[in-house]
Amino acid sequence: MPAPLTAENVRRAPKVLLHDHLDGGLRSQTVLDLADEIGYRELPAADAGSLGRWFREAADSGSLVRYLETFAHTVAVMQTPDAVARVARECALDLAADGVVYAEVRMAPELLTGGMPLEAAVEAMLDGYARGSRDAAAAGTPVRIGTLLCAMRQEDRWEDVADLVVRYRDAGVVGFDLAGPEDGFPPDRIPAAIALLDRAGAHRTVHAGEAAGIASIVAALDGAGAERLGHGVRIADEVAADGTLGPVAQRVRDTQVTLEVAPSSNVQTGAYPSLAEHPVDRLHRLGFAVTLNTDNRLMSGVSLTSEVTDVATTHGWTWDDVQAVTERALAGAFLPDDERRRLLDDVVRPGYTALRG
Repeated sequence: MPAPLTAENVRRAPKVLLHDHLDGGLRSQTVLDLADEIGYRELPAADAGSLGRWFREAADSGSLVRYLETFAHTVAVMQTPDAVARVARECALDLAADGVVYAEVRMAPELLTGGMPLEAAVEAMLDGYARGSRDAAAAGTPVRIGTLLCAMRQEDRWEDVADLVVRYRDAGVVGFDLAGPEDGFPPDRIPAAIALLDRAGAHRTVHAGEAAGIASIVAALDGAGAERLGHGVRIADEVAADGTLGPVAQRVRDTQVTLEVAPSSNVQTGAYPSLAEHPVDRLHRLGFAVTLNTDNRLMSGVSLTSEVTDVATTHGWTWDDVQAVTERALAGAFLPDDERRRLLDDVVRPGYTALRG
């Protein structure tokens, strides 16, 4: 008999995570500890439970100002190499404990330069992930972490970040991302950065189709050469009630562009009124390359286990659906083919076979 599709069993399932922000996933206690170390006095609460609730309530408030304020606090306490390495190590441990076997975690190094150069920020992330992965493996929950480096759309450090992606790709950096406001800052605004990535054959994902619609998705694909879409959920704008697809939706589905969908985050930021009304299930049923992601675990109060469980419960998914989105995520991961095949054959498929009984 198949195991019931409950949170406990989803936690046991091998999962793949493609869209998770390092500065959106800190432990509440770590925020407090790091703030205390540097004398940061702006936190809105003094204990971990209250602080965690504040983060979730501020992110749920419907106020963009309050939502952005949450990141002001986490970034403020991540301005030294030791702080970044600690956060990265704990990120690896937390994902491993949640049953994630492969994750790509992203961060904009330019946000961490209050006390260090870009290179030091990248090296601190890589060091923390490596230590956390070693500790997780020793605890019997192995995880592999790939690092995505974000450039901010509204800033002008794209070339610096693209250069770091190329320089550190043999050390654990797997790709480039563009984050920040979609409107007004097109993804081909700094062509030299895109050309640098092109010359090096570097992987890239672009935040698009979250706050803006189809035109933003086209710009990410054609202007920046995006292989994946961060969120990308607004592709549903081109899906008619009868399932007929517009030209961009047809292209995205036919070419299996990976959609890094984060349903709870989309509901939280007001893109959709509820999980039941979110198009994740519709896109999945229509054959789009839907994956499930956390986005910001602290702000949304989620784990990949809770995200998968909530979507599955809301939309009547089975283990076949959960395995399908997991295998799609692995297919879209910025991994060497031999490593992808090993994870698929030795970890993912056996894990779901066991859950089916």
